[in-house]
Amino acid sequence: MWGSFVKQIAKTILVAIISISLFLTSSPAANAYPFWAQETAPATPREATGRIVCANCHLGAKLTEVEVPQSVLPDTVFKAVVKIPYDTDVQQVLGDGSKGGLNVGAVLMLPEGFKLAPEDRIPEEWQEELADLYFMPYSEEQENILLFGPMPGDEYQEVVFPVLSPDPTTDKSIHFGKYAVHVGGNRGRGQVYPAGNKSNNTLYNAAASGKITDITFEEYVGNQITIETADGETVVDTVPPGPELLVGLGDTVEAGQVITNNPNVGGFGQADTEIVLQDANRVKWLMAFFALVMLAQIMLVLKKKQVEKVQAAEMNF
Repeated sequence: MWGSFVKQIAKTILVAIISISLFLTSSPAANAYPFWAQETAPATPREATGRIVCANCHLGAKLTEVEVPQSVLPDTVFKAVVKIPYDTDVQQVLGDGSKGGLNVGAVLMLPEGFKLAPEDRIPEEWQEELADLYFMPYSEEQENILLFGPMPGDEYQEVVFPVLSPDPTTDKSIHFGKYAVHVGGNRGRGQVYPAGNKSNNTLYNAAASGKITDITFEEYVGNQITIETADGETVVDTVPPGPELLVGLGDTVEAGQVITNNPNVGGFGQADTEIVLQDANRVKWLMAFFALVMLAQIMLVLKKKQVEKVQAAEMNF
């Protein structure tokens, strides 16, 4: 028990250090991490429309898949596999404007009562597969919602969540039946921060109509584009390092016109499936029913053979 307590304290300290370092460093890459969903949706990551809030920041649509057993028994550990595929040859724009590999993250929304399996319940043959993975609950009150990432996308395009099913015999709030499972997976950085401002991983538009009279570049700031409007006013647009300019000095632009390319190569996808929390007694009764039907069929065949023999004997007599 003492060893488990020390391990839990170590994990808590590790998460705290990571969180503090993310807030102290102003790297926009941090906004691609799944736990930023908690900033905009502290109650639940799934909106009333069914959309998972990660889609508010990760605007590109990508494929995400989930695989769970069709049914599970109470108090049983099983795998929920989330697949986050993408082309590993592409590179994304990082916070400083340079190019690098994509990171991945996922959110898994399980039914009430389901939770991450404790280490002592995970089978030994799964240990190697789960050795480098770390999951955390969405909140202390919602152990059924699990977050994963960020992790290098070239290594973790398939994530295995070890899940423990609840036992309705010990928890009366849980019932046997069919439940929905929701999953979201992102790859790469987001295009919008939780506060609503753009990252450097998206396209930029002209703030006003007019002629571009000056373009300057400043390290860590990006391109400063000066637009002179028809009434003589000047408007300065700032494009951070990353997106490439589609306009040049002397060009005439309209308000809202796209002036950069879209460097985003990642995106977000979500998937929904179902799982049945099966009563073991129902399975036993179902097997008994099948056995009874088979026995009845066998008895009918034997009875038919007996009748045929009697008929054949009467005909010969």
